Amino acid sequence: MSEVIRLLPDHIANQIAAGEVIQRPASVVKELVENAIDSGATQIDVYIKEAGKSLIQVLDNGCGMSEIDARMAFERHATSKLASADDLFALKTKGFRGEALASIAAIAHVTLNTRQENKEFGSSLTIEGSQVVAQNPEMCKLGSSFSVKNLFYNVPARRNFLKSDAVEFKHIEDDFLRIVLAHPKIKFSLIHNDQVVYHLEEANLRKRIVDIFGRAYNDRLVPISETTDLVTIEGFIGKPEFAKKSRGEQYFFVNDRFFRDSYFNHSLTQAYDNLLAPKTFPTFFVFFKINPSAIDVNVHPTKTEIKFEADKEIYAFLKSSIRQSLGKFNISPSLDFEQEKSFDLPWEMNNKPAIQPIIQVNPSFNPFQSSSSSKSYSNGNSSALSNGGFGKIESTKADWDSFYSIENIEEDKNEVIEINFEEDYSQSKQYIFSGNFFISTVKSGLMLIHSKRAKERILYDEIMASFIVTPISSQQQLFPIEVELKHSIIAHWEQNSKTIERLGFSYQKTENGLTFDGIPSYLNTDQTLECIESISTKLELEQIDKGELAHEFILSIAKSSSKGSSKWNQESANHLIEQLFSCQEHQYSPAGQLILKTISSEELFQQF
Repeated sequence: MSEVIRLLPDHIANQIAAGEVIQRPASVVKELVENAIDSGATQIDVYIKEAGKSLIQVLDNGCGMSEIDARMAFERHATSKLASADDLFALKTKGFRGEALASIAAIAHVTLNTRQENKEFGSSLTIEGSQVVAQNPEMCKLGSSFSVKNLFYNVPARRNFLKSDAVEFKHIEDDFLRIVLAHPKIKFSLIHNDQVVYHLEEANLRKRIVDIFGRAYNDRLVPISETTDLVTIEGFIGKPEFAKKSRGEQYFFVNDRFFRDSYFNHSLTQAYDNLLAPKTFPTFFVFFKINPSAIDVNVHPTKTEIKFEADKEIYAFLKSSIRQSLGKFNISPSLDFEQEKSFDLPWEMNNKPAIQPIIQVNPSFNPFQSSSSSKSYSNGNSSALSNGGFGKIESTKADWDSFYSIENIEEDKNEVIEINFEEDYSQSKQYIFSGNFFISTVKSGLMLIHSKRAKERILYDEIMASFIVTPISSQQQLFPIEVELKHSIIAHWEQNSKTIERLGFSYQKTENGLTFDGIPSYLNTDQTLECIESISTKLELEQIDKGELAHEFILSIAKSSSKGSSKWNQESANHLIEQLFSCQEHQYSPAGQLILKTISSEELFQQF
């Protein structure tokens, strides 16, 4: 029988490797920027066009490469970062497997211009689909310049599966931020379609965070620091009151390498211990410094999953350091065993003399004598109770009736609402108010109505009906509302400006965010800030389809507008219910949550 196993050609092997290493344009950006960092660059510029589909260019001022090294860099498993297997346990660089450049060259048109410091000429190399097209000497700047064009040009199935430009650029931005946060001493810039998205100067970590996420973060951060023989933990965590409803700015780094770990995430969340509002997530930027031999970074192609040899100990150290920082900055209660043991007196008592307490004793007290309370029982209706229940006198039915009688209790007519049993729900009814709920009776039992969701449904239907016909009315602000936003979110607002302005928002772009001089008439100032945050979160995280933009934005306005304290009475409650039942859909809110529920008499009886 003839042999059937054979070696794959290099260009096919590279395309297979590209399927693991290069998932989307963001993967190319990550690999090239990390190579630039490993080259010792102090400035790295990233140029993107059409979210990386047509061009990704990374320029650095690192050490550069010789003519031979430039050619060898595109071979599979060719690397300068490993010499032996032992080097895998002492990694201090980003990449090490030597697959990235070979994979990129297999699925794109790549041009490399590079020059070393003491060389007059550099080298220019062009590769298309793993085939070297040209390599010539050329005058170029110190460092390297990689240009990747027409990504996935020879793998059309992969290219067709790429998302919209907004979604793909969001992935590029995410990977870019993970790198720049870990290297604040390097200058970075990110330009998309000739628009500067980020321009970051050399800074310390706190300044780098503020430059990326806005000046407001300067007051939201609490530093953490813990040094042990096993690990050093440093960074910043967010104050509990600024926790968000979505997992946004949450970053773990080990030896300046970003990674994800649900185990450590659990440790961090536990450290806040009841300081967070329900369903909110804290911001954190946590950096671990650990011996490279105590971790394994080679467990995932993208190197975002890392195995720790002493993960349980690090879990405890992380939890302890965060609790210590929260206590140190008076965010959570803490115990200080070195504090003076004396009591802290109020200031108004500091100058007053100490007064010796007086103990008064009743010399005629007899514990065996009947108390006044027992006498009161003897004067009551029950002779059995007056004897302490020891069976000397049998109790009667009258005794028990007197025992359970309730006297001198006056009903508060403002708090207790009389229930009218009416069959027709459209008529005026009486309600019991409990938090966000109205409780009323119907023929079959009890009906519970969620007032906030009812308001959301009414407002949503009203705004949507108006939006279809004419733009939502806008109320001009005497003092414009300034909101700090990330550059990527500002870009989303600008891309959807026509729809957003039709909803009543009027705004201008500023250096650090947006300034709103007009807001929808349905919102007040406090509700507007919450609505803007809700819209920004949806634009950033949910990647809304164009057909769903109006629905999602109006839903945010309705939710924000329905919030706030409402003092309900019978008249306002009846009016709200009338409006709710005039809606075409009154069973569920626009977000699909239940508004009203009927509990039958049978269900109630089963509870007892």
